[in-house]
Amino acid sequence: MPIRQLSETMINQIAAGEVIERPASVVKELVENALDAGASKVEIVTSGGGLNLIRVTDDGSGIPEKELALAIARHCTSKLAEDIHDIRSLGFRGEALPSIGSVSRLSIRSRTATSDGAAEIGIEGGRILPVRPAAANRGTTVEVRDLFFATPARLKFMKGERAESSAISDVVKRIAIAFPSVRFTLAGSDRSTLELPATDDSPEGSLRRVAQVMGAEFPDNSIAIDAMREGVRLTGHVSIPSFTRANALQQYAYVNGRPVRDKLIAGAIRGAFADVLPRDRHAVTVLFLTLDPAIVDVNVHPAKADVRFRDPGLVRGLIVGSIRQALADAGIRAATSGAAGMMAAFRPGAAPYSHGGPANGHRSYEAAYRASGPAGFDHGFDPARSPQRPLDMGFESAGFGHRGLHENDQAAFDAGPLASADARAGQSEAAETLLGTVLGAARAQVHENYIVAQTRDSLVIVDQHAAHERLVYEALKNALHSRPVASQMLLLPEIIDLPEEDAERLAMHSETLARFGLGIERFGPGAVAVRETPSMLGETNVQQLVRDLADEIADNDTVDTLKERLDKIAATMACHGSVRSGRLLKAEEMNALLRQMEATPGSGTCNHGRPTYIELKLADIERLFGRR
Repeated sequence: MPIRQLSETMINQIAAGEVIERPASVVKELVENALDAGASKVEIVTSGGGLNLIRVTDDGSGIPEKELALAIARHCTSKLAEDIHDIRSLGFRGEALPSIGSVSRLSIRSRTATSDGAAEIGIEGGRILPVRPAAANRGTTVEVRDLFFATPARLKFMKGERAESSAISDVVKRIAIAFPSVRFTLAGSDRSTLELPATDDSPEGSLRRVAQVMGAEFPDNSIAIDAMREGVRLTGHVSIPSFTRANALQQYAYVNGRPVRDKLIAGAIRGAFADVLPRDRHAVTVLFLTLDPAIVDVNVHPAKADVRFRDPGLVRGLIVGSIRQALADAGIRAATSGAAGMMAAFRPGAAPYSHGGPANGHRSYEAAYRASGPAGFDHGFDPARSPQRPLDMGFESAGFGHRGLHENDQAAFDAGPLASADARAGQSEAAETLLGTVLGAARAQVHENYIVAQTRDSLVIVDQHAAHERLVYEALKNALHSRPVASQMLLLPEIIDLPEEDAERLAMHSETLARFGLGIERFGPGAVAVRETPSMLGETNVQQLVRDLADEIADNDTVDTLKERLDKIAATMACHGSVRSGRLLKAEEMNALLRQMEATPGSGTCNHGRPTYIELKLADIERLFGRR
């Protein structure tokens, strides 16, 4: 077949295959256009998961009538001057509208602030319709119907209506977080309406928008981030270690206001939380990177979902260091979800998941009453045996007089002093200074593993083994990284063949590796010689370790793999060297453990990511007893 020039429609359909992956991609492009036009209000309506209808209406600057034809032509845009490296808008290629129009029925109705009326233009499967007058307020309405009708094969790859609707919701929420001063509305016959009222661009307003999207509990369980390094600024919020999710869907990242799903950023977040989260849990994050557009390339992905930094090591180091520093500065905090779970467990009638009775977790009143006495359910109601009887009815048969309990009944309570939980932690009243600390004063040890402590306004339950495990682990890490790691000399150097570029990268990081006890030097153009390994690793697979390090340096320009292996050994040592469950502790030991937890960063979770303590506020306790 001879080489020939493709038709404009075919070119646009090829571009649509890259840019328009699914209905959510259309929504993303249209909402970004609205925001680039300066909109303060964006309304999105969908039907059939976006395949039947997508309508985006904004109150932005609008498109002049004479420019409507250019708006649907390829590579025509008002957002880019002459410098491709100075991109300050969300869109810049001028491909979205012609690509969408080539695979759907597209109409654009727009009006500027200075025009007397609106104008409309349409495209059906790549065929352009003439511009005509229309009625509209200031702004633009873009309507997309019958998406992929011109390329029906694409419809076979679409998921169900619910899945496509959910993907659209995720796109809108992801964009809305970056623009708190814009009001977003998402509605349609295929969904419940999502309203995101406008706040403002202040840090407080941004956090309120985050709460609208991620839930009201996130601000109470998050830590603010604000750091800068070499012209790159990082702001946002990350969750405390005890507030996690089962997947990374609630990790939002933005580069100069642009939502991205970048591998480097995701890896940096994972690395920052590696010490405090289990492998199957993920932090909740909202991070904003602000930097000079010239040092980040946003033109490396068809949907602009990935970016490329000129100095990826700087960005990764900033994210990891800032999050770890924020976690350390935040001290010890318990997630509010722990208290909520405790309250649910304490509520009357609460039952474990394995409960075999009625679905609501309660035995039926009839069954309970049948088992309550020999008289049986059919012999009539006896208020003396009713578990719901009021205490002031004075039933003589039940031993109650008009003034309360009879003397012989009261005698059982006066026989001797009741055992107090406080007695387990000493008879003396806790010092006022201890009650004012974060974890309070130890009051008791129950089930030989849990320390019960009291603060001025809460009850704290600490898992002694998990807490001490974290303390020992942090102490081992500090000792490990405060000086060069002890190494062991190999009897014969291990020669490892590698691609020349990998050997060069390892040689560049040889000084850093030496601090961790790994002695490496070049051995010809395509190999390295390993002469020393960290003593803590014992007998290890040197070949695999070095290859893993080479891969990591190629990806992230770091040597965290070796550090993580050493930290894992320290974690194992901490687990076996900490206070075991079943050991009775004295009051002084319990209070000392609480004070160490308060002084140790990350002590809210153990090495495996489990919480070390749960706090129940006095107000929550009073609610359980109906006092509030």
